[in-house]
Amino acid sequence: MHLLHIDSSIRGDWSVSRQLTARAAAVWRAAHPDGTVTYRDLGAEPVPHLDSAGGLARMTPLDQHTPAQRESWELSERLVREVKQADVVLLGLPLYNYGAPSSVKSWVDHLILPGLAYDPETSAGLLGDREFVVLASRGGGYGEGTPRDGWAHAEPWLPHGLSQTGLEPRFITAELTLAPVVPAMAELVPLHEASLDAAQKEIDNLWLPAAAQR
Repeated sequence: MHLLHIDSSIRGDWSVSRQLTARAAAVWRAAHPDGTVTYRDLGAEPVPHLDSAGGLARMTPLDQHTPAQRESWELSERLVREVKQADVVLLGLPLYNYGAPSSVKSWVDHLILPGLAYDPETSAGLLGDREFVVLASRGGGYGEGTPRDGWAHAEPWLPHGLSQTGLEPRFITAELTLAPVVPAMAELVPLHEASLDAAQKEIDNLWLPAAAQR
């Protein structure tokens, strides 16, 4: 068994999404003591965005690639291969300016690789036969009835962004993560603690034997 663990937060030890992915990785290791792990930190080492020099590699025959296109294509191949080698993919997904971090958008763009992530003739996704767990964090509250209901676009976007690949995310989310550090949100600390506790409990049950979940 192999785990691909990806973080994207830029907040280091202050990051709730990193705390959640670390907890999930520890739970996975406990359930799979002989398993192996690949770690990628998009927050510390983001993959380059597709640009005019290399981005057209996906629409250019391989034998006509420029050096920049070849480099971009080979990076995309490595990123797709990391996913293909994994039985489980963990992704930490904080909410930045009401959307996904740009590093996650870039990672997704690189995964949309014809012939490797999806079949260009049938449009069938080629990465769907693995578990994809997304540990999301949101500084505020965006639920129904809140002032910013509908403003959190990261989670609704991700399944659409990856739809060509066949990857289907399962979200576990902690919200109101700024409540403990923003005085104006102090009254929301209990709601944050309840949200975090629920997320942690769901993580702890991810890879329990079926009998233990009854």
